[in-house]
Formats: sequence, structure tokens, C-alpha cells
Amino acid sequence: MNNIFRLYALPGALLLSLPAAAAKPDGDMALLDSLDRGLWQLRPTGGSAPTAKICLGKSASLAQIQHSGLACAQYVVRASANSLTISYTCEGHGQGLTIIRKETNRIIHIQSQGIRNNAPFSFSAEGRKIGPC
Repeated sequence: MNNIFRLYALPGALLLSLPAAAAKPDGDMALLDSLDRGLWQLRPTGGSAPTAKICLGKSASLAQIQHSGLACAQYVVRASANSLTISYTCEGHGQGLTIIRKETNRIIHIQSQGIRNNAPFSFSAEGRKIGPC
């Protein structure tokens, strides 16, 4: 009976490990590269936080808005034509998980949560390109 379990357990364990192996560090960020460059307005959804503006030059900065300007290790968890999930770690400053959903090259939706300055954060925002930087 133990041999039969081993025979079926090994392929099952290999199948469970496939999604983790499929995600690549610094993987496919084509969705971010397809966004229009320029000045973007980030309007929080479901809260009373103020509207923010970001000059989109380096598109990877959208993945770590709460850790802006820091050199963080980013890991693409899932990527498709219209959605991107990125996990990132900023050594000594915290980490986060961000989901970006693209409506058009000028409209996106961002959900992000993580730890910044030893405190949790969570936000949702709509991003719209509003002009040049």
C-alpha cells in the first residue's frame, strides 16, 4: 500500500509545484511597458485619501507606489495581457503585493497591500493618464 501511495504522491507533488516554478523573477512586465508615458492621476477608490499624481517614466514604479524611489526586488507572480500581479521586497523597508489591471493604455486599476515602515497598508486606486510630465 505504501508503494502505491508513493507512486501517485510524486506526480501530484510535481503538479502542485508547477505554478510556483512558472513564475519568474523579473518576469513578463509587458503590460506595464504598454502603458502611455506621462503624468498619471491616481484616484483612490472606496476611501477618502487624496488624489495623487505620478510621472510615469519607469513603469515598474506602479508596482511599488508605497515604496516609491526604493530599489526593490520585484517578482512577477502572474502576467496576462490585461492583468499583472507583482510581489516585491524592499530590504529593510518592507514588502508588498500589487495587482494592476489594464482597461486601456491610459486607464488602469491598482490594488496593493503590504508592510511599509513596520505598518500595514492596503489601497485601491484608479489610474488615468492626464497629460505630459
